[in-house]
Amino acid sequence: MSRDLSRLLEHPAIWRGRSAARARTLPTGFAALDEGLPGGGWPHAGLIEILPTCFGAGELSLLLPALAAATRRPEARWCAWVGPPLQPFAPALAQCGVALERVLVVQTTKKEAGGKSSLGPATRSPKDVGWAFEQTLRSGACDIALAWLRSAQPRQIRRLHLAAEHGATLGVLFRPKEAARDSSPAALRVAVEPAASGARVTLLKSRGGARGAIDLSLR
Repeated sequence: MSRDLSRLLEHPAIWRGRSAARARTLPTGFAALDEGLPGGGWPHAGLIEILPTCFGAGELSLLLPALAAATRRPEARWCAWVGPPLQPFAPALAQCGVALERVLVVQTTKKEAGGKSSLGPATRSPKDVGWAFEQTLRSGACDIALAWLRSAQPRQIRRLHLAAEHGATLGVLFRPKEAARDSSPAALRVAVEPAASGARVTLLKSRGGARGAIDLSLR
């Protein structure tokens, strides 16, 4: 195999069946999960989908160790939260080691009658959340960006994935578990449901990684 071809196959966008090209990853903080993921952790850049049974089923706990590690690097960029369903609780994030000075919360609003703006889950526009998330990913200003969408089209997810790669950002899209029935160009799709130990993570789509369920302790 020529040197040029070898270098080409090292590119993270190239997938060779279960033999994945080497790519930079960020450890999840859970050894069992790292063992099942390609490269041993969350991808350094690109879009992944996390599909909980309901928002608040432990899906955010999966990311807290990675968020803490990413925000405390000397060269850390922003960690952006786009359209979260609830206001992030700063003391709990700080207790988990997240550097709050590197956290940016992006709220999208919808005009009420009379031209006033309001904040809250009922007034968020999915279209605005998707647009803001794409711009955040593409900006190159973030190490990690999170967004919550109840519905998204494959074409939109493809745009988000390309934007995340362009900005060298890990984009995390939270969608309901029912979205697992839909096709998606995301390289990694993970379902999350509550379990006795904390959470059960099912790897639905994992290029070059394992498949199946992993029980994790979130204590």
